[in-house]
Amino acid sequence: IYEGLLERNASEIKSGAGQYFTPRPVIEAIVQCVNPKIGQTVHDPACGTGGFLLSAYEHMKSQATGDREQTRKLREETFSGHDIVAEVVRLAAMNLYLHGIGNGESPIDNRDALSRTDGPYDVILTNPPFGKKSTTSNKQLNFLQHIMSVMAVDGEAAVVLPDNVLFEAGQAGEGIRRRLLDQFDFHTLLRLPTGIFYKQGVKANVLFFTKKAASKKKQTRKLWIYDLRTNKNFTLK
Repeated sequence: IYEGLLERNASEIKSGAGQYFTPRPVIEAIVQCVNPKIGQTVHDPACGTGGFLLSAYEHMKSQATGDREQTRKLREETFSGHDIVAEVVRLAAMNLYLHGIGNGESPIDNRDALSRTDGPYDVILTNPPFGKKSTTSNKQLNFLQHIMSVMAVDGEAAVVLPDNVLFEAGQAGEGIRRRLLDQFDFHTLLRLPTGIFYKQGVKANVLFFTKKAASKKKQTRKLWIYDLRTNKNFTLK
């Protein structure tokens, strides 16, 4: 019911929850692809209402063997997230609390993820903000940089980012993309269709990549591009 209220709020309010709400089918598909395992830590540095963390919890819960200590660790020591907007942090805290995640305290911090580096984390699932006018492409590049720096070696990330992060000219963008190809195995790019976000016309992609140990070799050998945008029409219905 609570998820339903969040979704309705996102679709009805032009600004507000919409910019923090990733449609749940998108989240569930991403989580299935990344396939987080029990024992891994899962983090979302721009967690919004907590959709990625909840979906990962549901996915990992199905792997549980019934061991009480394993279940406790899954609920209390696996998930973490940040969001810069206090109201949204409250929505996320309630969302996770209703599912029994955390040990009475929310694993979500109200802070700017970019203000300091933490981690390392085994799995990062996130949709950093790009719906607000004040957010420049530079901020999205900063988020990508932040994610790359807080990943554990062999850690997996799936990040929703707009087209301009992939194509924007200039030293900053090119440098980060080069680092992504050289130090990470950027193995899959999913081009998402327009019409599935609450802000119309958003052109987004999901970048899937794995952090590799330091090496002189370039880590990305093959990049698989899956285009779900060309000649496709989807709506929120």
